[in-house]
Parts: sequence; structure tokens; C-alpha cells
Amino acid sequence: MNTLPFDLPTFEPGWVWLAGAGPGDPGMLTLTAFHGLRSADVVVYDALVGNEILSLALPDTVLEYAGKRGGRPSPRQADISRRLIDLARNGKRVLRLKGGDPFVFGRGGEEALALVAAEIPFRIIPGVSSGTGGLAYAGIPVTHRTTNSVVTFLTGHNLTADVPGRIDWGAIARGSPVIVIYMGLKHLADIAARLIAAGRFADEPVAVVSQASLPGQQVVVTTLARCHEEAEAAGVAAPTLIVIGEVVRLRSGLDWLGALAGRVLDADPLRQRHDREAG
Repeated sequence: MNTLPFDLPTFEPGWVWLAGAGPGDPGMLTLTAFHGLRSADVVVYDALVGNEILSLALPDTVLEYAGKRGGRPSPRQADISRRLIDLARNGKRVLRLKGGDPFVFGRGGEEALALVAAEIPFRIIPGVSSGTGGLAYAGIPVTHRTTNSVVTFLTGHNLTADVPGRIDWGAIARGSPVIVIYMGLKHLADIAARLIAAGRFADEPVAVVSQASLPGQQVVVTTLARCHEEAEAAGVAAPTLIVIGEVVRLRSGLDWLGALAGRVLDADPLRQRHDREAG
């Protein structure tokens, strides 16, 4: 990192850095997150932070797991925040490392406010969110000039691992041409049924992306009516992203990984949409 033409921040003892690790590929770490990994005394990491990223820390760095997975026994949020505070008060350089971006369904805001209350100095290091970077890696842009200028990001389960009850599914179905759902695989059949009941087309394109940006990335392109059935048949496992909308059709033209493997890309991936509108 000494060859950079600019200075990175100094990681001082007693500080906590809240950092995003990106969607999974170590190459999608930010420079400051990488710098934090190389400078931290303790890395407190989440379930979605892979071993390749953790291996970038120095050999004497302490790695502490504090992962949360929906519907599974997990550390209490209050305990995680208290641990960060205790480590910082003991003079440690603490890197709190979360998958994606710490402020996008990552509860980073809660942990930062706990640090504020405890008068612990902290730095926020944004990361590449899987809902944008992970989908782009899979050849699916979340916006495209000829399809949508609006996109909605939402979570597919609440704190008790149920379908979120406070989401107005009808309003989202009517108002958002593209919907990106984090952590929605468990309730995909229910979510799809709610959206169809609210007026979305049953044959609307859907992509279910598992392990976005990692070597085991899996993408199932299907329809809203069949997405649960086909994802299950393909053996798709969490963590997943689900994207609903016409932008999914663009994957047939933007699947750059498929092109590397010899797939012929479609120069007019929205042709099917245009044909349906013309008809």
C-alpha cells in the first residue's frame, strides 16, 4: 500500500472501523477496507465474509466471528456492540467487517450509534453492496435507460425470519419496475404470490443469484410464477439475491463470465420485451 499516490487513514488504537467487505470477491474490497485488514489488531467479522478476505489480515491479527444468519442461533446485537466497545477501550484497533456495505441491511448504523453512546471513535468504510455490485457481476444492471429509472431494495425476512409485515407489497408491485430482494429465498414463493396478486405479470423475468461474485456463483433466470419452483429444482442455496423486472433480460447480453466460457451474447436482449409490447 506504500506505492499509492495518496495517503490512507491511520488506524489508531482504540478506534473501531465499520467496513464493508463487498459481495464476496476479494478484488472488490475497497483500498481502505484492505488497509484496515492489514492494520487491525482484531477483526470482528460476519457470516458473509469469506476466508479469502480474512486471509488478508496479518498472521497475528485476532479473528472473531460475530455472524448472523436468518432463522439460526446468532449472537445478540447488543452483545456484538458491547464487544466492539470493550475491545476499543482496551486499546485495540478493531475492524468490524461486514459483507456488502455495512449500512445496507447490515445493521452498521446500530453498531455505530452504540459506539457514539460509548464515546468510542470510529470510521465508516462503505463497501460494494451485493444488491448492486453482485448483480452487476452476474450481468444484471439494476437500472437501464430503456427499462427503468426506479429500483427498490428490500429485505425478504424480518428479525424473526418471517416475511416482513410492514412492507407494502402492493405499493412496491405497482410503483417499482425493478425490485431487488436481499435474503428472500426462504419466502420466495410467498413473496412472488403477493406481487402477482398485486398486479405483476406472472411471466415477468426474475433472476435468483447465489454466491454473487464468488467462484460458485449460480444464476437461475426464470419467471415470477416459477421462480420458487425453479430455484428449488436447481438447488440454489443462500446467500441469494433476487431481482425482478425487465433488467433481468439484459443478462443474455451482459453475461461477461458466460462469454469468457464461450457463450454467444445477445446484442438485442430486450427484443422479447419489445415484441410483447408491440403485440
